[in-house]
Amino acid sequence: MAKLAEINAGDQADFVRILGGIFEQSPWVAAETYARRPFRAIRQLHAELSATVAKSGPARQLALIRAHPDLAGRLAQAGQLTPESTREQAAAGLNQLAAAELGEFHRLNAAYRERFGFPFVICARLNDRAAIFQAMQRRLLHPPAEEIATALAEIDKIAWLRLQDALKD
Repeated sequence: MAKLAEINAGDQADFVRILGGIFEQSPWVAAETYARRPFRAIRQLHAELSATVAKSGPARQLALIRAHPDLAGRLAQAGQLTPESTREQAAAGLNQLAAAELGEFHRLNAAYRERFGFPFVICARLNDRAAIFQAMQRRLLHPPAEEIATALAEIDKIAWLRLQDALKD
């Protein structure tokens, strides 16, 4: 675990190495935030990372959403998630689904991707599998613009928790 002072003093390569996984498979967020150092607190760093995403435009935001894996999906089943996603899905109990539950998650993932063109994103660490299942059903009814905003808000929650894991003040 790095300290904020180390992040502020380090070069861009170290900054991206330490913070590149905060946003799933999207080290560009850290790379583009680096120039705004120094950061006084982890909350300020998170706000700057979030601002980078907000200013990135619709195409990059959609790419960020698409960088997330399906919950309990084929990558999870094959053990090919990032370490962060593996821990987060396990925290929600998604690694312990019964066959029927797993089948229902796969069905909902497919319906969601068909409707929106990107995976369902939720901060798994702040939800259990029942809440995630209910959210998937409910959010399938959202209009696309609302669902993009919801997915980005969930990504921001994920990033905040991952940032706290990566740094100590």
